[in-house]
Amino acid sequence: MELKSMMNIGEELARKLTAVGIDSAEKLKKAGSREAFFQLKLLFPQVCLVHLYALEGAIQNQKYNRLSEETKQDLKDFTNGLKGQPFETAGPK
Repeated sequence: MELKSMMNIGEELARKLTAVGIDSAEKLKKAGSREAFFQLKLLFPQVCLVHLYALEGAIQNQKYNRLSEETKQDLKDFTNGLKGQPFETAGPK
């Protein structure tokens, strides 16, 4: 299944995902939103929390702004855990 056929995945995000080796919906689902975000952050440091929401929403097949508050807080905590660490050694928890 093509990345752009997933909810929240447009041309630009699909291009970035492909650049980090995630070139299909199946690969995104297998990697999970956190690992995919981490890989994106290594190559594209400007990606932000909204990108992580978009990835999680794509996996859950819902608009990113419809994620539960609990899910959004969990994802926000994940990104906060990455801050202040040397990015080459930081990794998903």
